Amino acid sequence: METVQNYIAGEIVSSHSERFAPVYNPATGEQIKQVVLSSEQEANEAIEVAKQAFSSWSKTSPLKRARVMFKFKSLLEANTDKLARLISTEHGKIYSDAVGEVTRGLEVVEFACGIPHLQKGEHSANVGTGVDSHSLMQPVGVCVGITPFNFPAMVPMWMFPIALATGNTFILKPSEKDPSTALLLAELLKEAGCQMACSTLSMAIKRWWIRS
Repeated sequence: METVQNYIAGEIVSSHSERFAPVYNPATGEQIKQVVLSSEQEANEAIEVAKQAFSSWSKTSPLKRARVMFKFKSLLEANTDKLARLISTEHGKIYSDAVGEVTRGLEVVEFACGIPHLQKGEHSANVGTGVDSHSLMQPVGVCVGITPFNFPAMVPMWMFPIALATGNTFILKPSEKDPSTALLLAELLKEAGCQMACSTLSMAIKRWWIRS
């Protein structure tokens, strides 16, 4: 049976965990895969990779990051059918709804393509007597998204495109009920040129994150 593993630093990484969760096709009730339940150590390893990637990704110019988003947008459009069918298989929503979900996520990627303009700072003169106001937008570091099962493509794409476009690195913890969509999104990001900035963990960071 296929096992959904972790995706870290641009490649699938086999877990050392001995804990797994079943992945079902809701239309048939059949177990079609299993997903690894990652350990706390593996979560820390992914965070460390994201920290290391931040040093270079945060210094990448907004224009180059925007070009990655443009390429990612093109790949999403080319793979909409594949993404939608994957969502239908693991989540159970009908194909047309799955296509709509991918489209809603794509809209955020389109917004992220304009990041060179969106990240411009501001200057307001004389906001007070002898006082000018300046704003400077800078990356903050490693970001984490914990997403629900009901929108395995849309909700993650509400998070990581903006985080990555603004120079942050990102760790995604998708639902264990439909984890494969997140892996496909990570693979498309790598193809778009964003290898080190996005690490995807399949499961169990949620429990670790709350406990810590």
